[in-house]
Amino acid sequence: MIRFALQGLLARKLRTALTAIGIVLGVSLISGTYVLTDSISSAFDSIFSQNYKNTDAAITGKSAFDLSGDGTQQAPPFQADLLQKVRDLPEVGAAGGAVNGEAQLIGKDGKAIVFGGAPNLGFSVDPSLPQFNSLSLVKGGWPGAGEVVIDTKTAAEKGFQAGDTIGVQARGAVQPMRISGLVSFGAVSSIGGATLAGFDLGTAQRLFDKTGKLDQILVAAKKGVDRPQLLAAVQKILPPATQVRSAEDQAAEDAAGTSEFLSFLQTFLLVFGGIALFVGSFVIANSLSITIAQRTREFATLRTLGAARKQILGTVVLEALVTGIVSAVAGLFLGLGIATGLFKLFDAIGFTLPNNGLVFRTRTIIVALIVGVVVTVLASLRPAMRATRVPPIAAVREGAALPPGRFHRYRSAGAVAVAMVGIGTILAGLFVDGLATKTLLILLGLGVLLLFVGIAAFSARLVRPMAAVSDPVARWSVVVLTAIAWPFILLPLWLIRRLFGRPAEFPGVLPDGPAVTLGGQNSRRDPRRTASTAAALMIGLALVTLVATLGAGIIKPFEDAVDKISSSDYALTAQNNFSPLPPTVAAAAARIPSVTELTSVRAGQARAFGKTISLTAIDETAPKLLRFDWRSGSQASLSELAANGAIVDSGYADEHSLALGSTFQMQTVTGKLLQLTVRGIFKPPAGGSPFGNVTISTGTFDSTTTQPQNIYSFLNIEGAVTPANTATLNAALASFPNAKAVTIEQFKDNQTDGIKSLLNVLYVLLALSVLVSLFGIVNTLVLTVFERTRELGMLRAIGLTRGQVKRMIRQESVMTALIGAVIGIVLGLVLASLLAARLDEISFTVPVGQLVAFAVVSVVVGIVAAIWPARRAAKLDPLQALQYE
Repeated sequence: MIRFALQGLLARKLRTALTAIGIVLGVSLISGTYVLTDSISSAFDSIFSQNYKNTDAAITGKSAFDLSGDGTQQAPPFQADLLQKVRDLPEVGAAGGAVNGEAQLIGKDGKAIVFGGAPNLGFSVDPSLPQFNSLSLVKGGWPGAGEVVIDTKTAAEKGFQAGDTIGVQARGAVQPMRISGLVSFGAVSSIGGATLAGFDLGTAQRLFDKTGKLDQILVAAKKGVDRPQLLAAVQKILPPATQVRSAEDQAAEDAAGTSEFLSFLQTFLLVFGGIALFVGSFVIANSLSITIAQRTREFATLRTLGAARKQILGTVVLEALVTGIVSAVAGLFLGLGIATGLFKLFDAIGFTLPNNGLVFRTRTIIVALIVGVVVTVLASLRPAMRATRVPPIAAVREGAALPPGRFHRYRSAGAVAVAMVGIGTILAGLFVDGLATKTLLILLGLGVLLLFVGIAAFSARLVRPMAAVSDPVARWSVVVLTAIAWPFILLPLWLIRRLFGRPAEFPGVLPDGPAVTLGGQNSRRDPRRTASTAAALMIGLALVTLVATLGAGIIKPFEDAVDKISSSDYALTAQNNFSPLPPTVAAAAARIPSVTELTSVRAGQARAFGKTISLTAIDETAPKLLRFDWRSGSQASLSELAANGAIVDSGYADEHSLALGSTFQMQTVTGKLLQLTVRGIFKPPAGGSPFGNVTISTGTFDSTTTQPQNIYSFLNIEGAVTPANTATLNAALASFPNAKAVTIEQFKDNQTDGIKSLLNVLYVLLALSVLVSLFGIVNTLVLTVFERTRELGMLRAIGLTRGQVKRMIRQESVMTALIGAVIGIVLGLVLASLLAARLDEISFTVPVGQLVAFAVVSVVVGIVAAIWPARRAAKLDPLQALQYE
């Protein structure tokens, strides 16, 4: 039986290959995800370890509490005189101090040099202590006063050389500096899209507004001094708000945020690999079901010859096992290409990641092989069980069909029950309070999985009525698309064929009545097969619809929120739309005589009621430009903040029982304790708010925070929005190339660009599941052509032309795709409505244009899927087809 199973696979290579494609693509995404994240992790490990080469201990500033990595707040710097005290310790062999910050390099065109959303790193360099220097000088020399070294990638891409002058913008206006040299970062081949700018210590302190301060001291132990001894000696002389760690611990601390991001990215991508495998399992189950139905007489003959049911079961499972192993191996190595493609995809959306070469770990091989084999075998179990029900007598019956199972009559009721359990699980995940994040995600994932399985099983009942509706839609959709493609594709192909003497029918546009009628009837002939084939596309389009609807539901409330909050003409933001800006940018705009009002929103972090919170600050001009939806207080409250006033959002007030006049204590990042009085409570709009849990006055914020930064600035100008005013603002910001002035409409578009980019990534990843479903339709049609060989021969014998055969297959394919698309789109809208009902930040907004586009895509998928099966069917010889067994 083992030999029989293997020979059967070799005899059906085409069918096996088409069946395996879904698993190959799913495994390739899982393999590619691991290769991608392992490669990024390896590159970051090299970067962080390179930062602390030859280092035994690192001294850094210490914030009063743990900071989140939102970029609004950094640990405070410390006095530079600590460096000499460290050097004086007998346990210290060498010590070097450094400062760092964001240093924006300015290109020859006067624009900020940005590679995607990667950081622009600035830091001090001390060539007198090469053991602590993670840079390698490639050309030129190390920087002196007023000079800079830049990375070789930036120099090559932007046309700079050693000796050239380049602009540098940090905390103040842009400053021209001579490029003293070009550098690379250690042995790392790529640091992603980050730019590097190195200065001597004095220049860096001046640029980053840290004169007399340091961010870090790297320490090497004297020979014979062990690390614990060094750490203990340094700890004794540390002032408040500083800390010392070993080099390994400091590298791990630096990498903590990166590790969390990579863990999220890995999980995020693995979910899409799982979706592709889930869709692929439907393709496998459907393909095996069709194949087993076609091999009824073969299995019956085996039963007649003495094969037991267990042997039949084992034969089918063995075929699936071999298919799974081959598919998993192919997908494993295809994952290398997927990883490379993901690097390029993230680069294209402005998310350039470091890369030190692809990393292919043993874990990747093991997981990919196990997942591919297990999914394939599990998907084969139901068709394999059906194969065991073939009676021996079927060997002598023409057109014998598989007998239904014992529970066949309960199929529809069971499908409805599974779908309802799925919906109930989703509702429990969404509306039961107090669930842990992991529990919530498990409930949602399990609920969606059960819902898909239930709908797929029940959809056989929907095929005939939906086919009746989709038949004319499919017919005229093909006509429209054919008319569009006729002058550009169909006619040129026909002319080329005739030019080379090949027979070809003149391409028509209008539907062929008999052919499309037969195609429509074929789609209704076996509802379960049509439903199973459409289910794969249904899942992909359901998820695509869910993403599109949620995207629209996020963008629309955000735009409404901006309109509710701001009454300004312009906004000032960073060129990348999200980085904070130093207050000097807003100060430059405020000096324009025609600017009537300007207010800025500062952002940072604080700690209150035992938790780290988001903190924002506004100035006295805020009431003129910013509007609040007050639950307690009024616009006048914004002018009453003074040194100890605070405004809190309604959710935070409810959580901590705060009311107008309540007092509470808040700790700033520098450790200072503030006794604040609630002057107002506002309700944030559904689309989000630029304000944190607590908002205080700018004066109080600046006096208790180091390196304050604005996340947004808003202004009004005489004459409102005009080209002349826009030019005036741009001229005032010329010294700050990293900043830009945009109208409020442009501001809304820019802020939602990030959401749209994320949606595009999701569409690309979900396209893989749609691609799997396309191969599923191809596979079903190819197997159907095998099954209907004699029927096709008869149709050809009574006059059906090759072109009509192609159009018949195409009609069946398009109708199947439309059925899957309609069910998928409706299901996606249902899931989106449930999420919107739970989340205040999302409104249920139907993206009509995108849904129409998805429907058109489904028609195109149906047309493309039919091309190869239709060509195979058209090439059948009528006489040989009539003799086919």
